[in-house]
Amino acid sequence: MPIASDLPLNQVLHGDCLAELEKLPEKSVDLVFADPPYNLQLQADLYRPNMSKVDAVTDAWDKFGSFAEYDDFTRRWLAACRRVLTDTGTLWVIGTYHNIHRVGTALQDLDYWLLNALVWIKVNPMPNFRGTRFTNAHEELLWAQKVRGARYTFNYKTMKGLNDDLQMRSDWHLPLCTGKERLKIDGVKAHPTQKPEALLYRVILASSKPGDVVLDPFFGTGTTGAVAKTLNRQYVGIEREARYVQLARTRLEAVQPQMFSDDVYSFDRQERPARLPFGALLENGLLTPGQTLRFGGREAVAATVLANGHLRHGETVGSIHAVGRAIQNAPCNGWEHWYYEAEGGAWQPIDHLRAQLRAQPMTAAETAASAEAEPGTPLAVALPAPIVVAKNGNGYKRKAAALAGD
Repeated sequence: MPIASDLPLNQVLHGDCLAELEKLPEKSVDLVFADPPYNLQLQADLYRPNMSKVDAVTDAWDKFGSFAEYDDFTRRWLAACRRVLTDTGTLWVIGTYHNIHRVGTALQDLDYWLLNALVWIKVNPMPNFRGTRFTNAHEELLWAQKVRGARYTFNYKTMKGLNDDLQMRSDWHLPLCTGKERLKIDGVKAHPTQKPEALLYRVILASSKPGDVVLDPFFGTGTTGAVAKTLNRQYVGIEREARYVQLARTRLEAVQPQMFSDDVYSFDRQERPARLPFGALLENGLLTPGQTLRFGGREAVAATVLANGHLRHGETVGSIHAVGRAIQNAPCNGWEHWYYEAEGGAWQPIDHLRAQLRAQPMTAAETAASAEAEPGTPLAVALPAPIVVAKNGNGYKRKAAALAGD
């Protein structure tokens, strides 16, 4: 979707979030990250054992007269964010036990669809100095989409790569914002709840694309904007406190991202390669009926290719995925496990043949007809029901089943 021409891109708007959100065009932002007031309800100052005062959140912006007042405010800003989100956009909210469950209720009441609940586990949390409760060592994040079922951005491969090629989980172990990253004025924290850039790095990298517009209605000292700018995203920040606005603007002026191409910032390809059924290898002469395939390349475990695109291994008949599943008694991606004899006598995965076929130009009819079954699902072929053998924990169990329903 093209960016609205009247959107105040890469600016920090000084004002109340509700009033400023009203001014933004409808369906103009791709991602919202919100770090709203937590309504901590602190009743007294906190002191360390050495009697030094804790820099707690005592600002007026975090104080509400009642839960009802806080809930009303929450629903109003969430509704305003919903209006400016694109239909494929998503929203993140972070909070603690003081407020996050009330926010979650409001999200669902306003027809947001929750995608994930994540936990930021602080590896260096502030102790509970009074010793009256457990140390609060985490905060929670809710990730929701505006329209249930819409195609939202989730850069799965990017996040997996960020996690040493392991699927990233919903528990994020990250430190508090400390050291040089922590903004201070005369040695005192400039903002009591400044979030670490590492947290926003994950949020923005996971759920947006280069050039997307990221909105933060509680901008604070500008962490969201700083990370968005670093990652080649656009941002819009709203902040009501003048001192934070100035700090954020100064901070953002100092961020000078390198002028790389989008490939540097985005690694997920949203388009999937065309799906091809195993039978297409037969139709295009890359394999022939009666040819032998080896499971895992092992000579002792072989199967015969049938003319209808199925394999026969002993009494087991089915798709490359189903027969593989029966052999190893576990889900199986047949493209990776079945090997064919290539020129020169080397045995290679049949996925190499699929790659060759994908590299060839396809007609429109072939593209429309390509509907490869998912691993573990046999191809649907209208043939008489054979004897299909499925292996379970007790050995082989024979059953009569139509191939389409195996």
